[in-house]
Amino acid sequence: MGFEVADQIAASVCERAPINGIRIVGVDGRSGTGKSFLASRLSIVLSAPIIEIDDFVSWECFAGWWPRFDEQVLSPLLAGRDATYQARDWTDWYGSALGSWKTQRWSPTVILEGVTCTRRETIGRLAYAIWVEAPAEIRLARGMARDTRFPGKEDLWKQWMREEDEFFGADGTRERADCIVDTSAFGVNANP
Repeated sequence: MGFEVADQIAASVCERAPINGIRIVGVDGRSGTGKSFLASRLSIVLSAPIIEIDDFVSWECFAGWWPRFDEQVLSPLLAGRDATYQARDWTDWYGSALGSWKTQRWSPTVILEGVTCTRRETIGRLAYAIWVEAPAEIRLARGMARDTRFPGKEDLWKQWMREEDEFFGADGTRERADCIVDTSAFGVNANP
């Protein structure tokens, strides 16, 4: 996935009117699709900071982190303020505890990157929503290649994938996306 895709998406983002003075762009999709890679490319093209949902989600908390994210990140940015939030502590690999505080200064464009970041609660609050997708077998293989620190990771990944299917099926996230990016052509490569 080259800068051409990011350039095209960035042009579409810039055509959108800001919401409350800010363009918040969500890069969503199931784990292992290439969201982080696309978000990093968009960050360069749009000169926009990225807020990673990995700072909120954990293996034990797939979707319940949203109220904290809304209170500490989304609402302040939409109100023209900096986002100050407590990030997950990933030193235990499960991300079970909260760790240090981070501040993301307000910027005219901010990218949210991670699973469920364009969920139903963001309707009318994001300027642009991107859905990144790839087949389950490729996503699992990418996850196995990426997460090398934990011996029972395959079971965790499969459970996580079931939770993703359930959440996204009920939420209709993909159907609301402004843009769909399919990374299946890049195979198992962890950075499509």
